[in-house]
Amino acid sequence: MTEDFLLYVWRLRQFDHTQLRTDNTSESIEILHVGERNEQSGPDFFNARIRIGETIWAGNVEIHVKSSDWSKHSHSQDPAYQNVILHVVYENDLPLQRADGSPLPVLELQQRISPVLFKNYQQLFFAQHWIPCSKLIGEVDSFVVEHCLERILIERLQQKIAPILALLTQNHHSWEETLYQSLGKAFGTKVNAEPFGWLTQKTPLSVLAKHKDQLLQIEALLFGQAGFLEGYFADDYPRLLQREYQFLRNKFQLQPILGHSWKTGGLRPPNFPTIRLAQFAALIHQSSALFSKFIATEKVRDIDAFFDITPSEYWTTHYVFDKAAKASSKKIGKNTIDLFIINTLVPLLFVYGQERDMPDLQDRALEWLQQLAAEDNAIIDEWRKILPLPINNAAQTQALLHLKPRYCDAKRCLSCPIGNKIVQGR
Repeated sequence: MTEDFLLYVWRLRQFDHTQLRTDNTSESIEILHVGERNEQSGPDFFNARIRIGETIWAGNVEIHVKSSDWSKHSHSQDPAYQNVILHVVYENDLPLQRADGSPLPVLELQQRISPVLFKNYQQLFFAQHWIPCSKLIGEVDSFVVEHCLERILIERLQQKIAPILALLTQNHHSWEETLYQSLGKAFGTKVNAEPFGWLTQKTPLSVLAKHKDQLLQIEALLFGQAGFLEGYFADDYPRLLQREYQFLRNKFQLQPILGHSWKTGGLRPPNFPTIRLAQFAALIHQSSALFSKFIATEKVRDIDAFFDITPSEYWTTHYVFDKAAKASSKKIGKNTIDLFIINTLVPLLFVYGQERDMPDLQDRALEWLQQLAAEDNAIIDEWRKILPLPINNAAQTQALLHLKPRYCDAKRCLSCPIGNKIVQGR
């Protein structure tokens, strides 16, 4: 028996309610409201309403496997637990009293929980599979799975918009600056998102905007601020960038980040930070009022045009400074654009709709995910083997990428609609 299971049983009233009585005082119990789950410190449920005997009590409910856990956790000395009106336990092994000497009402559930319910829970909790329900999820109705993924997708978006809101506050509610910084992190991918974030914060969009008609100066500012223009260069191009940057750095009193912040280990050359910076510079150079245009875009595939950019000619034959390579296009690929949309633009559109009370924009963000192809990675490959419905779009894959670490790996099966259905016998 686990406390998590008892919390689930209480929250959903998954126990026999006939002739409920306190185990220690034999008073009748009627549960009017189980209360609201408390995820912070303190009693497990607050604002419960329970009739005990002839009196209706309003207050908190604490859940334990054994009543003696109350003493083990020193709740008697904690003021936060003085308003507990009912102690719900699996086994009442120790009589308890409140601080004033009156008995603490106890409800024992040991004989009131279905053995089948507990068996189904154990099957999940002790499973040693890729996800706890790997062997059982195929029996769950596809409608339940779809509903679960829809809920989890919103949770995923709420997680992603938190850093966007933080940037927005930091940028004095400038959506244009926030888009610029968010896209910068996207260009950095997971490997270099952090230094890209530092770069965009140390190089305000307003500074770049003063020179956006000159690609060379945009490149000089970004490469210089990134710390890539230190030392000696043999090629004319980086030497020219170096001279431009020294002038602009003094003009705007800029401070670069440390060049060693960037990582290249494990990256394919097209994803080197130098190439990403060159692409980012081209985007800044070729776009204006990007946020307004982005918000006005209705069809997801029209976003592709924003990223139809070409870095300066030097990068056609280079991945880094002073080292020539075979000529190749450095345009941004469709898969990369899709990742920009999924991980940056969709959350930004969703939160903008949320902040401006424009639900149509939130709906559009969700529709974009439904219109984009499913992501392809090792986690999604595993989901395809066990899920009782096809995985066709990015809305599904985003939900699944959130479900695995947040629920499955953490064994939060009782907080998952799929897990709930399995425990209740599908």
